[in-house]
Amino acid sequence: MYSIHKSPNLNHLWADLMVEELLRNGVDTFCIAPGSRSTPLTLAVARNPKVKSFIHFDERGNAFRALGFASATGRPCAVITTSGTAAANLFPAIIESSKKKLPLIILTADRPPELRFTGAHQTIDQIKMYGDYARWHFDLPCPTTEIPAEFVLTTIDQAVSRATGNPGGPVHINCMYREPLAPVKTRSKWMPYLKTVRKWEKGSAAYTKYVTPKPVLGQSDIDHIILKIRKIKSGIIVVGKLKSLAQQRHVMKLAEKLQWPVFADISSGLRLGNAHKNVIHYFDQILLSDKFKKNFQPDGILHLGGRMTSKRFYEYVQLVLPKQYIMVLNHPLRNDPLHKVTTRVQCDVASFCRSMKRKIPQRRHNRLLLCLQKLNRQVHHQIVVFLKSKRSLSEPQTARLITESIPANDGLFIASSMPIREIDMYSAPDKNRIIFGSNRGASGIDGTIATAIGFSNGLMKRCTLVIGDLAFLHDLNSLAMLPDLKQPMVIIVFNNNGGGIFSFLPVSQFQENFEKYFGTPHGLTFSAAADLFDLNYARPETSEEFLKTYNVALKSRATTIIEITTNRAYNLKVHHALQRTIKALINRELK
Repeated sequence: MYSIHKSPNLNHLWADLMVEELLRNGVDTFCIAPGSRSTPLTLAVARNPKVKSFIHFDERGNAFRALGFASATGRPCAVITTSGTAAANLFPAIIESSKKKLPLIILTADRPPELRFTGAHQTIDQIKMYGDYARWHFDLPCPTTEIPAEFVLTTIDQAVSRATGNPGGPVHINCMYREPLAPVKTRSKWMPYLKTVRKWEKGSAAYTKYVTPKPVLGQSDIDHIILKIRKIKSGIIVVGKLKSLAQQRHVMKLAEKLQWPVFADISSGLRLGNAHKNVIHYFDQILLSDKFKKNFQPDGILHLGGRMTSKRFYEYVQLVLPKQYIMVLNHPLRNDPLHKVTTRVQCDVASFCRSMKRKIPQRRHNRLLLCLQKLNRQVHHQIVVFLKSKRSLSEPQTARLITESIPANDGLFIASSMPIREIDMYSAPDKNRIIFGSNRGASGIDGTIATAIGFSNGLMKRCTLVIGDLAFLHDLNSLAMLPDLKQPMVIIVFNNNGGGIFSFLPVSQFQENFEKYFGTPHGLTFSAAADLFDLNYARPETSEEFLKTYNVALKSRATTIIEITTNRAYNLKVHHALQRTIKALINRELK
């Protein structure tokens, strides 16, 4: 490791201790924005040969890149900023990190106490500035030899433990520094000061190792839940975001044992490249039919993992009011917007499924599963036929083509608003399995490009980003991060000249003020953005052109922006026409 005895002054010594201890805790990636007050932290990263760093001028985008990295790897990523509004710009990503329970280590530089509340330049109140969204906050004092070195190490150990605990999330260490901020050498010798951490210095382990027990269901709890499941005559397994392939495998094994249909969200990993008969890929479209909802009302729901994208699913729950709604998540936080959960289990999803599978007897196919399987096949055929009949390139058709063409094990990052809904509703289920990412914690459109880049950094794989025009404009300067990628990215932009999702909301019926205040047309195209950041660019107009362009982009050594120009009114028309066709099909079948 870098010899901390070479630290030029005490500010830099503390910073070197912090970075080294983060590294020993598995935090080896830092996203850094330039700044003066944060100089000791930045140079501590630069001096340590074992850490990786990404530099970007925009703190907001940098934090989202760290979020994407944590999402892809499950490991903490550190963010370093200077003081003032630079630190405030991290807040949107911190909110998303908190909502998604992803570990971030936030290191903000700050003025010393004598400059606080004095009108000093670039000084704001940074104490607990992220509120309850931070899992833990610590206001680190100005470096002084009156405080032992092990204090610095145990502070870092506590921060990482809180970030990776249950629930995980962002932690904030606010670091006060007096001058000198630059690596000005002093005559101080650090041997006496570091005497108490000499054993740590010679080793490679963290100073304090935290051992956190994992929640395990007791036998009485298992028996209680199994009794509830056995009483369910007609059940559905609902699957939100899952964290691993192991969880996916165990969910499907339990579904086979119960012979219940599986309503899997696009974020679950069970929708793309999964041909299992129990997975009802088009459940959202089947729920268009009032006749289906009236005739098929399950008395129990087993909800595994995070929340669902589908609004129609939650409307179905409100209508059905199942007697049993069992939810399984590995953290204690409430995830029950309808307040219908009757049993909340805090447990790892894979562990839960293993426990249930061992005790539950094999069930036979039931009427609900058989009906859903038949409808699922017919809806699949109807979507294929309908979309092929449309020559103009629509957003549902593009979503379909992307999921039909993306190579196996690539990353697919989907922006919030309409893109994730298009993929969730119309993706092709029978093609390649991919690695899925999205910002569905707070479901904002900000920082999407940066998060996708961090996601690709973490995966160390090629990624396709599907994003809307407003989200693209919102994070345009994050395109400057693309040279950091080892694999080029394909960025597919749905440009419908405004906020397409508002056309699907009740406010769209009030045309007098709709276009100006909700449609928000911008009149821009993105070829100039490609030129500015030296990226490839294409604007296909037909499905054939798109497929050709996408395949070329996947093989290119440079990132490509593929702009899909659509019309909001036409896109709404395509959705409604397809949904009317599906609804009529289901109603005919149910006669």
